[in-house]
Amino acid sequence: MKFSLFVHMERWDEQVSHRQLFEDLTELTLMAENGGFSTVWIGEHHAMEYTISPSPMPLLAYLAARTEKIRLGAGTIIAPFWNPIRVAGECALLDVISNGRMEVGLARGAYQFEFDRMANGMPATDGGKALREMVPVVRKLWEGDYAHDGEVYKFPTSTSVPKPFNATPPMWIAARDPDSHNFAVANGCNVMVTPLMKGDEEVLDLKNKFQAALDNNPDVPRPQLMVLRHTHVHSPSEPEGWKVGAQAISRFYRTFDAWFGNKTVPVNGFLEPSPESKFAEVPAFQLENIRKNTMIGTPEEIIARIKYYQELGVDEFSFWCDNSLPHAEKKKSLELFIKEVVPAFA
Repeated sequence: MKFSLFVHMERWDEQVSHRQLFEDLTELTLMAENGGFSTVWIGEHHAMEYTISPSPMPLLAYLAARTEKIRLGAGTIIAPFWNPIRVAGECALLDVISNGRMEVGLARGAYQFEFDRMANGMPATDGGKALREMVPVVRKLWEGDYAHDGEVYKFPTSTSVPKPFNATPPMWIAARDPDSHNFAVANGCNVMVTPLMKGDEEVLDLKNKFQAALDNNPDVPRPQLMVLRHTHVHSPSEPEGWKVGAQAISRFYRTFDAWFGNKTVPVNGFLEPSPESKFAEVPAFQLENIRKNTMIGTPEEIIARIKYYQELGVDEFSFWCDNSLPHAEKKKSLELFIKEVVPAFA
């Protein structure tokens, strides 16, 4: 089992500067590298203080200079917001800068709020067209001269400049439905999945979709499967410590609901979380269910669940650090995970 860190700058308090958030993200990444994590992942989001990352590339390039071993994952680049030539060139440059440590994750995008601002109001549900077209195009550009005349992208002969340090950098697809899994496997891409607020039955379901895609493509070498989960570790000496994580993740997903609903105009990049009353009767939002369904618990409890993932055939567990907690709490949780959980998989 490999471990990775999925992390963004997230701003809940206007008194905390963006510079401080940047330093906090850097500190967590350095902790992860020293703790033996394989990769740090940073995604892409626009115009929201809730998830601050207009491009993962400058952050990852900076981290390349601050680290030595940890791999640097652009996870994810939102395909409809990019030109394939730019994706190929920027990813290749990161690979050169980092001496071959780049990984690229591509996604179709989710928030209509972002599509309204970044893709001229394209329905977010149409993002998959750009994703499916982009994957083979980027690989062709890494190989050399290539012209493309597709449904979404059209350009005359071009190539990636620079070329990546590695001839075929690892490529990941964020997948949920069977078609996405099948596309990823058929195209030789690794698969990243997230159960969000659902429990381990969802992990099993996603793993089964991945397995079905493997069965549909028997001649393709087996790619890697990564599970991304909100993670909060607390000490056994703090039996109520789980509530800190559960309450924070509730706030995170009520804010997610506000952004995803796209019904309120944000003020200077902020949206208030949807009210608790909206979810009073929703089982997934009950604190005990958040505790059970996301990755919250003592080191012993978390070890048992990740070992179950390992038995399912999951190759990488990604510690999702975004949860609305202050940096000190995130750091405390990550330290416990590194000290008590990671050694159980050595």
